[in-house]
Amino acid sequence: MRGKRAVKRAIQPDQKYRSTDLAKFINYVMERGKKTVAQKVVYGMLDIVAEKTKLNPLEVFETAIKNVSPVVEVRSRRVGGANYQIPVPVRPERRMMLSYRWIIEAAAGAKGRPMKEKLAAEILSAANNEGAAIKKKMDVHRMAEANRAFAHFARY
Repeated sequence: MRGKRAVKRAIQPDQKYRSTDLAKFINYVMERGKKTVAQKVVYGMLDIVAEKTKLNPLEVFETAIKNVSPVVEVRSRRVGGANYQIPVPVRPERRMMLSYRWIIEAAAGAKGRPMKEKLAAEILSAANNEGAAIKKKMDVHRMAEANRAFAHFARY
């Protein structure tokens, strides 16, 4: 590995709710550099969540993210000519990234409605521990549980 390790840049909080987590989520929703479009989608999604639940939409969002975040995942490792799926704990930054990605993918997979409505539905279902993003998390956990026998191959 050449050169220096890239410095992590501090992300600015979003304009409306002053949340860095929400700003990061807006950046994940953004496509082709169109940040204002992504902000409209995410803020519209939060308005729908507030309207349906009568709760603070930021708290519902954070609950959904916490519910979707995986604790363990599997990594491939080659040992003696065979590839093993080794369960490893997930770092906090990656945990957030995976939960954002899974929620956005689940919402994008639904058809026939505007993105803000699909995202709101996915956030609400994730806050209630159901939906496609929660299913993805459960699949990852199930895979890690099935390969628990190979945990001794992990390097610590």
